[in-house]
Amino acid sequence: MSAPQAVSKDAKVVVVGAGFAGLSAVSTLVQAGFQQVKVLEANGRVGGRVCTTKPFTRNIIELGANWIHGQKGNPLFQLAKKNNLLSEEADEDDLDDYFFKEGGKQLSDKLGEKVTALFEKLISKASDSKIDRKYRSLSLGDYLDAAFAESSLASSGDGPRIFEWCKRNECTNEAASSLFEVSAYQLSEYIELDGEFYNCLGPGGYQALLDYLMKDLPSGIILNNKAVKSIQWDLKPQGGSNHPVKLICEDDEIFEADHVIVTVSLGVLKQKAATMFEPSLPQSKLTAIEQLGFGTVNKIFLCFDERFWPEDCEGIQLVWNEGPEDKSVYTSHSEGEAWKETWYKKICGFDSVARHPTVLCGWIAGREALHMETLQDSEVKDTCLRLLRSFTGWSVPDVSKVLISRWGHDSRVLGSYSSVPKGVNGFEKQKELGEPLPLQRKASDSKPLQVLFAGEATHENFYATTHGAYLSGIREAQRLINHYSTKKK
Repeated sequence: MSAPQAVSKDAKVVVVGAGFAGLSAVSTLVQAGFQQVKVLEANGRVGGRVCTTKPFTRNIIELGANWIHGQKGNPLFQLAKKNNLLSEEADEDDLDDYFFKEGGKQLSDKLGEKVTALFEKLISKASDSKIDRKYRSLSLGDYLDAAFAESSLASSGDGPRIFEWCKRNECTNEAASSLFEVSAYQLSEYIELDGEFYNCLGPGGYQALLDYLMKDLPSGIILNNKAVKSIQWDLKPQGGSNHPVKLICEDDEIFEADHVIVTVSLGVLKQKAATMFEPSLPQSKLTAIEQLGFGTVNKIFLCFDERFWPEDCEGIQLVWNEGPEDKSVYTSHSEGEAWKETWYKKICGFDSVARHPTVLCGWIAGREALHMETLQDSEVKDTCLRLLRSFTGWSVPDVSKVLISRWGHDSRVLGSYSSVPKGVNGFEKQKELGEPLPLQRKASDSKPLQVLFAGEATHENFYATTHGAYLSGIREAQRLINHYSTKKK
């Protein structure tokens, strides 16, 4: 697209946040000829919920976003492929999950495969909106339980136990405390792209993709450690300033702009939206922020001096006699704080980690993940060791190093990614969240497109993904490009 050079050179744009949404927005604007663009990033690093680190060896660990989800039509997959940033590791089809019951009994591979295959089929039905009408008003957990009850696997001894593990595991995909709090029917708005779903990046990890997005940006365009305290918009010309937006940072530095693209997480909006904007956000947007879900998923990396699990073991999965995703357990723990005593039951298991033959990664989601963040590393490590030893019966050595993510208490994010709670029209609320201000449905003499919103939670079909964030940033940049193209004509 040819850039409307004369006009776009003069437009001052400030992007808040340098995650995938912010970086895709700024790179799109710069390519289109916008010359007065700044990115204000609250952290001392770029990436947002992408955090590529090297804590154990010279090989990377992803503390945040882990995979590129889907291939066909996924711009990040295409970017990574074009620039040779995908993993070239051998196919892992010959690796198996080892399912262990508490007490040390390993369950048969065949039963594990049957139950997980049925679970995936039921989730696919929900995603394709092919679930029976009678299930549509249910939570995802209730729908799955009702559908599973119709299967012969429901009466196959350990079948229901493995099914509870499947639900617990799905909580990490939904960033939810429980599937009994997630909408079953709204899952159909989420579009799962074709091709391998979990695509691993190469040795550079997600950082290599971030670097690619930044390579053509002018130096100094991204300002780190610039947390925005308030955004004043719809300002009338005064004192020589003709800019309708003013941003005040936590260090009291002020930036003026014609347009601001806000890409902060839904978690930050939930905490700050009511006070961050002046005038206040419209009630419709505040309602969308309040009603959409934003949960926490954390990783617990355990680094050992030597490997103790078999070469063909992809993960050690923990199957409880009574797990947190059993409806009876969920109901009994819905009030009070008794669940905190068994927070560790929410850990699905411990998976192998690419390029780290002696590292395991435990996954935990929801309120238990938030509670885990309040504990010392040593307590979390000791709990994980106790689980590994008691479930497998193997000789498990001590952990030499531990690394734990704490996204829920990170004040710049306050969680991991968005989901659609039961009873909420996600499509409607995500659309509302992404609506620019001032609202175009209200006729006014205000300058258009003063405050724009991007980020994974504003994407109706690809929420909770990096490509959703990336595409939302391009969407808002394109909105500005189109505005000036039309204006010029």
